[in-house]
Amino acid sequence: MKSNFSRREALKRIGLGSAAVTVGGIGMVNASSKDLVDTQYIEDKKVQPINFEQPITAIVLGAGGRGNLYAGYALDNPKELNIIGVAEPIKYRRDNFSKSHNISESNQFITWEHVFERPKFADAVIITTPDALHYGPAMKAIEMGYDVLLEKAIAQTWDECYDILKQQRKYGKIVAICHVLRYAPYFVKMKEIIDSGKIGEVVSVQHFEPVEHIHMSHSFVRGNWGNSKKSTPMILSKSCHDTDIIRWLVGKPCKKVSSFGSLKLFRSQSAPQGSTKRCTDGCAVERECPFSAIKIYAERKIFLHHLKLEKHDTDSIMENLKTGPYGRCVYHCDNDVVDHQVVNMQFEDDITASFSMEGLTSYGGRRTRIMGTMGDIVGDMDSMTVFDFRTREQKHWTAKDINDGIYAGHGHGGGDMRLARDFVRAVKLQDPTQLTSTIEASMESHLIGFQAEKSRLKGGKVFDVNLNV
Repeated sequence: MKSNFSRREALKRIGLGSAAVTVGGIGMVNASSKDLVDTQYIEDKKVQPINFEQPITAIVLGAGGRGNLYAGYALDNPKELNIIGVAEPIKYRRDNFSKSHNISESNQFITWEHVFERPKFADAVIITTPDALHYGPAMKAIEMGYDVLLEKAIAQTWDECYDILKQQRKYGKIVAICHVLRYAPYFVKMKEIIDSGKIGEVVSVQHFEPVEHIHMSHSFVRGNWGNSKKSTPMILSKSCHDTDIIRWLVGKPCKKVSSFGSLKLFRSQSAPQGSTKRCTDGCAVERECPFSAIKIYAERKIFLHHLKLEKHDTDSIMENLKTGPYGRCVYHCDNDVVDHQVVNMQFEDDITASFSMEGLTSYGGRRTRIMGTMGDIVGDMDSMTVFDFRTREQKHWTAKDINDGIYAGHGHGGGDMRLARDFVRAVKLQDPTQLTSTIEASMESHLIGFQAEKSRLKGGKVFDVNLNV
């Protein structure tokens, strides 16, 4: 195990425990040099081993980034999960995926509809298609008796989300939603601390998601989630993770919501003089533009997984940018989702919460503050500090090196693969309680998102959040 001491612990060791320190960019000053500071490591959740005499089998619909990620659990845990089918319209992705998982040609399909022309031939279906293609395959998979792992957002409208829930209830299948933050050890620890009563009763929550400006331009301007009609509004496509984690941490129903936000930067009226429709069209300001597609994709070679390229050499990338969506000027796209938004929530027992999404930051990583009657929590997904008003003790929790092995290189604080692990266990045991993000548990955070977007479009009008399901 690595021994990477936090800045707070280093200050404590050299006798500067009362100095102002920063946790994840959130300034905090110790109240007194006599305050007790105790640093501990966030431990991974322990799960009881189960007997996998045979692995569960699954079909993946959509062999893009998320499909490969969840299916990757099978490569590291072949005794637990076996991917035996795939549906993917892009041939090289389908071929590469099939080769990785040794999928027979008879179980390789072009579209999701083709999978369901066959009688049920696996235990589960993993749906990682684009947002607009969640509803159809989810409804059909449940009807045919498959357990389902469904990428968020659940569907494009609240009515479609509710239809999927009713379908799950009708057929009694396991349906897990990919609200992966619930599985990240950091948030699991935060939830444990809140539920233990260490900070008394929760009074309010402040939660912030900095999207990072290049990620914003790639995914939510040029990319698959830039247009709400083709996908979902930003509050759902990106930030339903955040409405979900707030709801989970609070542990009580949300009653009212209001929201403000807009598309400030990425629109035609913000285009600098001399810009062109594409970065490859001789744009006069391309070299100084922070969102230059040439700099991002051809030179830095980042975010290439959506360009639909077999090879990532510079020539291939440049050819793609001349005609593909990722070569467009960020000021001349068909995007309509917000680049900044705030949401206010009123929960049961007069608990308040505020959420802010900002697409124009130099950094990512969620920041959270939980204020209780007897203490508070400040954290940034790598570490958190818990202050007890009664004892004036500060306990600093630091994520240890828990992302080794099968969890290495995966995002959302390690939640991605832990969700896959728990889904596999739930299917094997036929026990949905192995999961914290069943569709039943995930519905309210989606309704918060839909109502927040309605509020934003109505100038911040307050709307009720009434699940009634």
